Amino acid sequence: MSRRAAGAGGVKGKKKGGATFTIDCGKPVEDKIMEIASLEKFLQERIKVGGKAGALGDSVTVTRDKSKLTVTSDANFSKRYLLPPIFNSFLRSNFDIVNTYLNLLAKPRYLKYLTKKYLKKNNVRDWLRVIASNKDRNVYELRYFNIAENEGEEED
Repeated sequence: MSRRAAGAGGVKGKKKGGATFTIDCGKPVEDKIMEIASLEKFLQERIKVGGKAGALGDSVTVTRDKSKLTVTSDANFSKRYLLPPIFNSFLRSNFDIVNTYLNLLAKPRYLKYLTKKYLKKNNVRDWLRVIASNKDRNVYELRYFNIAENEGEEED
């Protein structure tokens, strides 16, 4: 009996896809530059599930604490914006391989993309940036750009 035949059945009862991501808005909310409720509403309106924005249903939930947003998904986020149309035929023929790769890669990037879009819409993109946490890559932090270095140059 080969190893392949033994493992072909797979694990039953395990959920496909799904993950939890956190956006930490601590400093901007503390400084009253932005409101976390408006970011929560923006994400609820813009996250695409099944190609439709705003139709989260039971598959995606967006919740907030004092200064953190948590996005929990049972379904996959839309990944169309990442790939050019040239890859459509490749995607159809190798869907399982590509889908597994994109599940690992695209979800955090999609939330980062939407968060940056929100910052741009509210005219705070010039002061804030979205950075993945060093400890956990499923956590994003909103941080200020370092502008203290440029102040010394402007005085001359």
